[in-house]
Amino acid sequence: MAAAAAAAAAGGPQPPQPELPASVLALDKAATAAHLKAALSRPDNRAGAEELQALLERVLSAERPLAAAAGGEEAAAAGGGGGGPGAAEEEALEWCKCLLAGGGGYDEFCAAVRAYDPAALCGLVWTANFVAYRCRTCGISPCMSLCAECFHQGDHTGHDFNMFRSQAGGACDCGDSNVMRESGFCKRHQLKSSSNIPCVPKDLLMMSEFVLPRFIFCLIQYLREGYNEPAADVPLEKDLNKVLQLLEPQISFLEDLTKMGGAMRSVLTQVLTNQQNYKDLTSGLGENACAKKSHEKYLIALKSSGLTYPEDKLVYGMQEPSAGTSTLAVQGFAGATGTLGQVDSSDEEDQDGSQGLGKRKRVKLSSGTKDQSIMDVLKHKSFLEELLFWTIKYEFPQKMVTFLLNMLPDQEYKVAFTKTFVQHYAFIMKTLKKSHESDTMSNRIVHISVQLFSNEELARQVTEECQLLDIMVTVLLYMMESCLIKSELQDEENSLHVVVNCGEALLKNNTYWPLVSDFINILSHQSVAKRFLEDHGLLVTWMNFVSFFQGMNLNKRELNEHVEFESQTYYAAFAAELEACAQPMWGLLSHCKVRETQEYTQNVVRYCLEALQDWFDAINFVDEPAPNQVTFHLPLHRYYAMFLSKAVKCQELDLDSVLPDQEMLMKLMIHPLQIQASLAEIHSNMWVRNGLQIKGQAMTYVQSHFCNSMIDPDIYLLQVCASRLDPDYFISSIFERFKVVDLLTMASQHQNTVLDAEHERSMLEGALTFLVILLSLRLHLGMSDDEILRAEMVAQLCMNDRTHSSLLDLIPENPNPKSGIIPGSYSFESVLSAVADFKAPVFEPGGSMQQGMYTPKAEVWDQEFDPVMVILRTVYRRDVQSAMDRYTAFLKQSGKFPGNPWPPYKKRTPLHPSYKGLMRLLHCKTLHIVLFTLLYKILMDHQNLSEHVLCMVLYLIELGLENSPGEESDEEASVVGPERCHDSWFPGSNLVSNMRHFINYVRVRVPETAPEVKRDSLASTSSDSLGSLQNSGTAQVFSLVAERRKKFQEIINRCSSEANQVVRPKTSSKWSAPGSVPQLTTAILEIKESILSLLIKLHHKLSGKQNSYYPPWLDDIEILIQPEIPKYSHGDGITAIERILLKAALQSRMNKRIIEEICRKVTPPVPPKKITTAEKKTLDKEERRQKARERQQKLLAEFASRQKSFMETAMDVDSPETDIPMEITTAEPQVSETVYDCVICGQSGPSSEDRPTGLVVLLQASSVLGQCRDSTEPKKLPITEEEQIYPWDTCAAVHDVRLSLLQRYFKDSSCLLAVSIGWEGGVYVQTCGHTLHIDCHKSYMESLRNDQVLQGFSVDKGEFTCPLCRQFANSVLPCYPGSNVENNLWKRASNKSIQDLIKDVEELQGRPGAFPVSISSETNLSKEMESVMKDIKNTTQKKYRDYSKTPGSPDNDFLFMYSVARTNLELELVHRGGNLCSGGASTAGKRSCLNQLFHVLALHMRLYSIDSEYNPWRKLTQLIEEMNSQLGNEEQPEVPILYHDVTSLLLIQILMMPQPLHKDHFTCIVKVLFTLLYIQGLVALSVKCSEEDRSTWKHVGALRKNTCEAEKSYEVLLSFVISELSKGKLYHEEGTQEGAMVSPIAWSPESMEKYLQDFCLPFLRITSLLQHHLFGEDLPACQEEEEFAVLASCLGLLPTFYQTEHPFISASCLDWSVPAFDIISQWCFEINSFTEQHTEQGKALLIQESRWKLPHLLQLPENYNTIFQYYHRKTCSVCTKVPKDPAVCLVCGTFVCLKGLCCKQQSFCECVLHSQNCGAGTGIFLLINASVIIIIRGHRFCLWGSVYLDAHGEEDRDLRRGKPLYICKERYKVLEQQWISHTFDHINKRWGPHYNGL
Repeated sequence: MAAAAAAAAAGGPQPPQPELPASVLALDKAATAAHLKAALSRPDNRAGAEELQALLERVLSAERPLAAAAGGEEAAAAGGGGGGPGAAEEEALEWCKCLLAGGGGYDEFCAAVRAYDPAALCGLVWTANFVAYRCRTCGISPCMSLCAECFHQGDHTGHDFNMFRSQAGGACDCGDSNVMRESGFCKRHQLKSSSNIPCVPKDLLMMSEFVLPRFIFCLIQYLREGYNEPAADVPLEKDLNKVLQLLEPQISFLEDLTKMGGAMRSVLTQVLTNQQNYKDLTSGLGENACAKKSHEKYLIALKSSGLTYPEDKLVYGMQEPSAGTSTLAVQGFAGATGTLGQVDSSDEEDQDGSQGLGKRKRVKLSSGTKDQSIMDVLKHKSFLEELLFWTIKYEFPQKMVTFLLNMLPDQEYKVAFTKTFVQHYAFIMKTLKKSHESDTMSNRIVHISVQLFSNEELARQVTEECQLLDIMVTVLLYMMESCLIKSELQDEENSLHVVVNCGEALLKNNTYWPLVSDFINILSHQSVAKRFLEDHGLLVTWMNFVSFFQGMNLNKRELNEHVEFESQTYYAAFAAELEACAQPMWGLLSHCKVRETQEYTQNVVRYCLEALQDWFDAINFVDEPAPNQVTFHLPLHRYYAMFLSKAVKCQELDLDSVLPDQEMLMKLMIHPLQIQASLAEIHSNMWVRNGLQIKGQAMTYVQSHFCNSMIDPDIYLLQVCASRLDPDYFISSIFERFKVVDLLTMASQHQNTVLDAEHERSMLEGALTFLVILLSLRLHLGMSDDEILRAEMVAQLCMNDRTHSSLLDLIPENPNPKSGIIPGSYSFESVLSAVADFKAPVFEPGGSMQQGMYTPKAEVWDQEFDPVMVILRTVYRRDVQSAMDRYTAFLKQSGKFPGNPWPPYKKRTPLHPSYKGLMRLLHCKTLHIVLFTLLYKILMDHQNLSEHVLCMVLYLIELGLENSPGEESDEEASVVGPERCHDSWFPGSNLVSNMRHFINYVRVRVPETAPEVKRDSLASTSSDSLGSLQNSGTAQVFSLVAERRKKFQEIINRCSSEANQVVRPKTSSKWSAPGSVPQLTTAILEIKESILSLLIKLHHKLSGKQNSYYPPWLDDIEILIQPEIPKYSHGDGITAIERILLKAALQSRMNKRIIEEICRKVTPPVPPKKITTAEKKTLDKEERRQKARERQQKLLAEFASRQKSFMETAMDVDSPETDIPMEITTAEPQVSETVYDCVICGQSGPSSEDRPTGLVVLLQASSVLGQCRDSTEPKKLPITEEEQIYPWDTCAAVHDVRLSLLQRYFKDSSCLLAVSIGWEGGVYVQTCGHTLHIDCHKSYMESLRNDQVLQGFSVDKGEFTCPLCRQFANSVLPCYPGSNVENNLWKRASNKSIQDLIKDVEELQGRPGAFPVSISSETNLSKEMESVMKDIKNTTQKKYRDYSKTPGSPDNDFLFMYSVARTNLELELVHRGGNLCSGGASTAGKRSCLNQLFHVLALHMRLYSIDSEYNPWRKLTQLIEEMNSQLGNEEQPEVPILYHDVTSLLLIQILMMPQPLHKDHFTCIVKVLFTLLYIQGLVALSVKCSEEDRSTWKHVGALRKNTCEAEKSYEVLLSFVISELSKGKLYHEEGTQEGAMVSPIAWSPESMEKYLQDFCLPFLRITSLLQHHLFGEDLPACQEEEEFAVLASCLGLLPTFYQTEHPFISASCLDWSVPAFDIISQWCFEINSFTEQHTEQGKALLIQESRWKLPHLLQLPENYNTIFQYYHRKTCSVCTKVPKDPAVCLVCGTFVCLKGLCCKQQSFCECVLHSQNCGAGTGIFLLINASVIIIIRGHRFCLWGSVYLDAHGEEDRDLRRGKPLYICKERYKVLEQQWISHTFDHINKRWGPHYNGL
């Protein structure tokens, strides 16, 4: 039918189409296909071909579906309307499949084609988020990746590989030797070579060759039809997606074809690249109107993309309209161009108009600069080209991308496709810029381009044949041109420079990255990079591109207001410089490693300098940078610097040959220096009004990923300039840039015109620190790569211990393109092991989860700690302090230095000869004057100088001494010329000689108010006339600034040889001092010091002693011969001065003599040490700290003692300290009540009925007990489909089955007394041991409720934290008013017989109100008890409380209450390790509050009195006469006493008694119950025995029945039980299906005894624990084998614990209150009457499994990968999808969707739901994709951490690093421990609400 409709549409005759059933149609298709195939196989196949064409024409018509898609209802109706829009395509695809198969079955056809697959490549294509692998050992290209299957099939043991989540998608490279080494190929792709694949038979693919061109053309027509240019403002995604959805089946069909292997791919390649086919089908010149229309749409689309179709449209218009063509086509086309013209212009306006306000005006460059053809012309010659065109137009639909990539294993296709891709490159960029979804689109582009450009051979070919490099550079340039603005650097008005605007989306969203990433990728190929470096035109264009980034994101310092809006554009700027400028630079540098590549460097340097010169001209730069501006972005400077460095380091170029003239150097140094000064300003808080972002920039600039592309090249460039410029000029420039020139005066007061006083000190520190870094850093000045790596690593380790991964991250590596490859990973490991020790992670339960850390070795601290490197690399200032603290600690620990050390001085790597000039800075008078001045100021205690300044001054002096220019010479005097001004200061420029030069007088300019002025006036009146001073060498007023100006002028004049060059005007008017300040006058100071004498005096000053310095060589002449003395290597300032003086003495004999002289002059007594303000501050700080510390200690001590007392009182509640029985004299003994402290109001007192005290408790539902199994081996987590965990054998399941079985046959109320519940969802109560008044607690909760602070808990649910220890809690358990003594009262042994006691018990149980507190009167206490009981009930879900058949029956509550007691006892037993061998009060005991809990439960249990008839106590202790009367009743019988759970009976009996309980009564109850338990054991044993065993035992026992001890002999009892039970049917139908229960071994007496003891032990343990809590008796410790006997005697079952020779027999504990045989036969009778009908069930109920092993979490596999590979692709059993976030429960192994909306039920997501079902609110889940464990506890959750660590002991959260992970058993144990002990809430701190969304 669809075919008919299509035929009608195509205008053909319409064949009659009866409605045929589908099968007939299929047959019909197959027949037609077979017929056509036969026709085409004939040698003359024209007729067949035409017939096929007609058929295809009919089937593949493009009219119908899209009409429907466009929403034209009438079109759909006209098309016959049948089957909805999808039917026709279905039909068409069916036809295609039939035709391809040529009449056979399509599946068989596929299989046949696959057999001829010669492809040796994997080529599997994946999309984003797929998990793949990358092996650096096997990879040739950094982008190499493997699919999981190929990776696991290959052998990569010991390789450097990691797993990663693909971001953009990719393809598997296995088998491609261009990208990876063959050794890494997997088994499948190693073997296949094309030789053994047979040739493809011609007729197999013959049909494909005919059908596919039409099919692809049809697809293209669809794409053309469906594309509508978006309207002005409507985004077009919606329409495009609609079309794409319709085409989904077609594209999938093509994709399936590509998967058929090589044979089919080559057919497809032929079809896609054949130009003739394309021309025939798409030219639009045929008769078919539809084809014509589609061609027009194609041309329109081209035009609207701003592309021209190369053939002129007139030619097209002039062709004779052939018969079928309407003129409409031509008119339509003309009309279209008209409208397009307008669209274009409006588009332009739109682009400019859209800036809106707030954006700066964009700058448009003239577009004549580029090769238009690259940007605008596009001509399609084949299907492939047009397909790619539409792929781009539709913004890279995933399906299309995958199809195009799936074809890549075909070599011919690969080349054709790459060329096509390059041809469309400009178009891709334009589409990307316009796209709304640029992120997705970027990923898809890179997905494709990475596959193409990673292959060097291919990249080279395309570079040569298609101008790839030209295209890329042009496209990048063009892209950036769209967002340029005028630069405001320097000269805002006249600047001609343009920079990119970082606020534009293009930069902010990183839209450019696909293009840059491709560029970096191709530059990594040597052959391509060489072409680039040789091509001068390209280099010029590229430098032009880089200059767009030069000076971007300019910061202007805010001086008045704080900025209103902090722009965050800086990140875009840094990212852009790193990605678009630095990474390509590193790519190019990697190819300039050898001498032969010198010319490349020369080219780059040449064009770089030209670009820099243009830049200086464009911004109108003269000699002064504009004040208060800084840009961190100088990529041109950095290119220049890095290529210089490479040239000297690797290519042996002469540095001077690539350096410009002096004037250019002076300009080059200005901006990098400006950045260094600004860093100091930012750290001095001078930019604080610019907001936080400026700090962010300063940090990013030095941060590890950026530093080697930013600060390192900047400092290197400054070092180069310093080594070539005049040192005096350079030094004065530094101090001027840092604005501290005015500070460098001898006068005690000065005026700083450019800096506030509060910033002076830190700016001076900044300037000196920078000088030190400049002079001591050797990163580019001669260090080898390994030395650099070592220095970086030591610096990072000194700041903090580091994990392996953070070290990798922090150590700057050349950001080699996109790979994440560490070039020196081998040397990385070897250096790491040389400098650091590994500290394995430690686990304190409750401590934080440690990671494996590396910490520096001792010798590293001793010899390699380099503070300079640390300062350079710290992002946060606190890291420098941290490094110094660690250094101090090391020195203290190793006993090298006790005090506070100064940063050590470290010897430097020797300088490369090219940079020797750098050291002239240390030997220039300007620096010496600065050093002298600063030493003097420090000595005189002038304000604003810190220890740090002195430290740096000494460092510089020491550097100068270390690098002195050889022997002192006397020629220095002959130096004349510009130096004149300094003569009065120092004679020469060598530091060694200048150190001893005495300076007598200095003339200074001071404010008139300064003290110096007054002194001078006195001096002038004295006999000494000023005139004489003048000649005695008074140093001149020294102005750094004036000096610098003069130098600059000289240099400029020297450089400008042309006479006509005018001296440039000064721009420095801004710097002159404002006139408002007090006038400066000249004063003359008497100094009479030299640097040496100042140092010695400073030594005295620092040590606080007089004459403290004594030249060491006077005692030990040796010292001058071997100067490297360890004594001086670590220490404080005193040590540093001693070291310097020693070095000075070593360097010259003169100095040595002068030092001795100075020391000989006895200095006049120094006045008591005057404390400078700075020191005072530090001293104050120290004192304050000391005091604070003492205060803290005091507080802590107090706190500790308080806490201790709380702990003790809390324990009192459990175990009274006095166990001495008191003599009772009066009837009313003296009762001392227990005293409690309230942690809120701090008062102590007893708990009373009016003002009860309560324990802080946490109630939580727990299913831990339910997870016990009867095997010791924990279950394994399933990691294959076969392994499954079934919960049938868990404790909870077994108990459930038992209860439901009882409820089937017995009376409900009786069943609910026969068992305990709470194995799942039982309520566990724990306390921190602190108590509070309940009214105090209420007001505390009120205050919490009003406190709006974000708490990790919900106050509305009653949650709070203990006010004292901050432990999490949610209720308060009232303490029962009572005394310590009563326990002792009740403990007295009475001499009543057991029969009397039994009667007592019965009477007491019957008395309802036997409570001191009568329930009727509502006291505060009873109210609280009620409310806590409510809390307990609400803690667990209803389904865990209601087991009764009649909902809400009191029996339910009764059962629930005693089960709470049971749960708490059982859990405490589990915490003690499952037995009581250890004895004593365990840790669990501290947290236990069973005593109080018992009171509360008992109070409520007494409300329900059991009818005395039904009280099991009677059945236990009385013989009932009329046995048969029971059976007469119609209703269901009661549960036989032998089916009762004895421990439950115990709790019922005890809780029914009035509290406090008599010890006698307790023992009585235990004795009675033990008899029942013992008989249960015997019955179970008898059922387990075989028939023969039974008869044997029956006889043995019967013989001894009448002996005196018969009732205490298990043989007798057993034989009696057997004979009694034989009366019923219990032992019948043996041997058939019962075989399972019978154990094959014969029972020996020993094994029986063991069985019975094991059977009874759980009861004894629980009972002993209960006794311990109720009566405070200690538990004795014992061996495991004697546990039974010890507990029995402790419970009073054994008269005394007697040690006898013969083995202990459990039966000796029996104490019968009624004749044993009578009561036993009564019990057996009940069983017999039940087994009459139900033998099976009767038997099952008797055998109880009481030996549960401890609960465990599932056992996890060693290697995380096994879990990951199985689970991350596993489908969820509920929604059958692969979850986005899969998780697995570690308790039961259930697989769940975390946060998955698919599995949500009533607003609960699956994990939360599972945590309620599996753990009653506690869930432990392993998140598969993140390797971390999350804990859900009730309504909160927390991330626990990971139990899988890598080889370096680190977690890998989210599997970001993808390194292999291994189980950490200790961590898993900690997790399991927290689960079992219910301490998640206390130990883990970071909880948050999950709102049921996990």
